[in-house]
Amino acid sequence: MPPLVRVALALTLCAASAFATTGDAASTWKERLDPIGAADWSPRYAAHLLERAGFGASPAEVRRFAAMEPNTAVRRLVRFETVEQELPDFVPSGIWKRGMDPFPASRAEAVRQGYENGESMGVKVDPDNERPLQPIVDRFFYLLRANVLEARRFSQWWAQRMLVSERPLQEKIALFWHGHFATSDAKVRDYRKLRLQLELFHEHGLGNFRDLLLGITKDPAMLVYLDNGENLKGHPNENFGREVLEMFSMGVGHYTEDDIREASRAFTGWTQYKLKFVVREEHHDDGTKTVLGKTGNWDGEQVIDIILEQEATPRFIARKLYEYFVREDPSEGLVGELAETLRESEYDIGALMERILLSKDFYAEESLGSQIKSPVQLAVSTYRKLEQKRLPTIPDFNVLTSSLGQMLLHPPNVAGWSGGRSWITGASLLQRADLSRQILFPQVEDFRDPDRQLPGIYRRVAERLEQGMNITEATSSGSSSFSQLAGKSEDYNTRYGGYIGYVMAWDVVKKIERKPAAIDVGGLLDAEKAWTADAAVDALTQRFLSVALPEDRRETMVRFARSVGLVEAPMLGAAQRWGSDNEEALRELLHLLLSLPEYQLG
Repeated sequence: MPPLVRVALALTLCAASAFATTGDAASTWKERLDPIGAADWSPRYAAHLLERAGFGASPAEVRRFAAMEPNTAVRRLVRFETVEQELPDFVPSGIWKRGMDPFPASRAEAVRQGYENGESMGVKVDPDNERPLQPIVDRFFYLLRANVLEARRFSQWWAQRMLVSERPLQEKIALFWHGHFATSDAKVRDYRKLRLQLELFHEHGLGNFRDLLLGITKDPAMLVYLDNGENLKGHPNENFGREVLEMFSMGVGHYTEDDIREASRAFTGWTQYKLKFVVREEHHDDGTKTVLGKTGNWDGEQVIDIILEQEATPRFIARKLYEYFVREDPSEGLVGELAETLRESEYDIGALMERILLSKDFYAEESLGSQIKSPVQLAVSTYRKLEQKRLPTIPDFNVLTSSLGQMLLHPPNVAGWSGGRSWITGASLLQRADLSRQILFPQVEDFRDPDRQLPGIYRRVAERLEQGMNITEATSSGSSSFSQLAGKSEDYNTRYGGYIGYVMAWDVVKKIERKPAAIDVGGLLDAEKAWTADAAVDALTQRFLSVALPEDRRETMVRFARSVGLVEAPMLGAAQRWGSDNEEALRELLHLLLSLPEYQLG
């Protein structure tokens, strides 16, 4: 059956009930924060916990957590320090060369430095070159290209951690803070700073919120992203102060414009040099400031403490965490109770998460299967439920998720990803079905490494150079105004620099080994002793879906399994198993299941 026909069938099956929830949880559990008891604990609730506090789990892992007491299961996830694991650290390619840091803000700035100083980014002007500033322009574009590639390597390394970590909540909370304290490498242009920020989230993501908030205000990536290097005494830049109040701690409506201006003054002089936080005392405003009703000679750290004293702050953070891990639109009363937990624990995020994840409300019928998975969660959870131990690189993970609207290290703006229903449109539902098809039926022979492709304009430059043209001829654009830097009198050629930047980057950045997933659907079903079409549908549904399929749709799935040639597993002596002849049909069945709107829910 062609993919689009299969998707259309899935949409027809589920159009009437897309995004509906079903469940056997007590209907009276909604908004009850008293903990779930051992008598109520079940595999279904264990699977829900692992879906929300991580990226889903295999049936075996679900059974392991279901065998624990609920408070033991939750504590194992929240207080993950007791869980031993060894994950390989990221191995840098070494793209940053001596003298390149701090990196110029633009190509024009790099050239200006070359004119004024005779060198830039550790590269000297070459007077013997007919284009003496060409080495500087080449170096500038090299680092732009190399940093993009290295950031993609780093984001795949992080996704690998999400896939195999024995501490899934450490990764899930880091993903939450990555959206809350949104910082994009598209502006920072230094993956190393984003790496330091992720280390902050890994270390303090479930720790004390004061440490986390103070850490992010001193974070080099955030200081670059919000332009605090331009926040100077006498000329305050309010961008940083506004976001600290509005997006990071208190939410809209709990401060005034005067509070923003005064808080911004407190952060004057806070900046970064290379990978370090520094305070430029000569740029710091040490005058009296009034912030949120308190007057004094405040600096940024003292403003953080004033913010934490406000009633709005624990409510804002508690609401954000609840909506990310449980469901949208909690009542004000529930938010108030959770805020009190945060206050009483002196902003211990782990204590708040323990209460949320143990609460009956978390397991209420309204909470089960009620969230739309983000693209990253969708991809990682699919691989995790397929029991992959290595993140597949065919298809490319970054391309896979960015096509659905989410790319690690690249939130769209300071507000992060909107989430929720914004993830789903008519078009994106079809794209999500295509995601599962790419995973289950990777096109290895047709795969082209996206990290090793020249954009069209530079492919033409490469072709012309191979034909023996000189740089001026190869980069000429005819009537186009794109490159007017042609001729032997030019000091540099921008288009050539853009091209050679890719070539130089490819020589330095470690190449990602490209492999598809090692998928064995028959083996997964053999492990569950699911050896008939009916049993296969039930086992795959239980493994992959967070909501139940109505009986009529289940029967349609069984008929579909047989229509694509699925032959029930033969008896082989005393054993029974699915043979390799059935693997493609089993993948077709699984693809239909993963194309359902229900699979978008977690």
